[in-house]
Amino acid sequence: MELLEQRIARDGKILPGGILKVDGFLNHQIDPQLLYEMALEFKRLYEGERITKVLTIEASGIAIASMTGFVLGCPLLFAKKSKSKNIADDVYAVEVESFTHGNTNTVVCSKEYLHAEDRVLIVDDFLATGAALVGLRSLVEQAGATAVGAGIAIEKVFQGGGDKLRAEGLRVESLAKIAAMDDLHIAFAR
Repeated sequence: MELLEQRIARDGKILPGGILKVDGFLNHQIDPQLLYEMALEFKRLYEGERITKVLTIEASGIAIASMTGFVLGCPLLFAKKSKSKNIADDVYAVEVESFTHGNTNTVVCSKEYLHAEDRVLIVDDFLATGAALVGLRSLVEQAGATAVGAGIAIEKVFQGGGDKLRAEGLRVESLAKIAAMDDLHIAFAR
């Protein structure tokens, strides 16, 4: 998506360790018009899939997933990184390693909101190693639901997660694909 690539090139910041900082427009301070355009693109890409739920993981994926749910006319469900007192014990759970945070979380989703008849679009802001998507797909599978695919804002192709998931049969549509990054430059994949 050219609009997103332009925004990354203009406002993205490259940090040491292969981190692309886009928190000025995507996942801290949010540009709602950009998110709306991204959501419209996910709707176009997954047209005809009869999606009933959008699933993401807290916290940075919530904004784009919420806008996508709005555009698709279905609920957003987000997996929580910890079980709080207001969530019943009846949950789907999976361990997910975070590349950005360098830790592992047990993410949970209430069985009350994810059912076998659901057709789920998984949405997230980044795809690097694929650990978050693997975890979210596991929650969908635990429910007996169908993962119709994943909508990713930015895929770091050079980290291999997207290729691995595609090889496993998961449809992954990324709006911006980064082929390579160094301290000064970002090269987009075509």
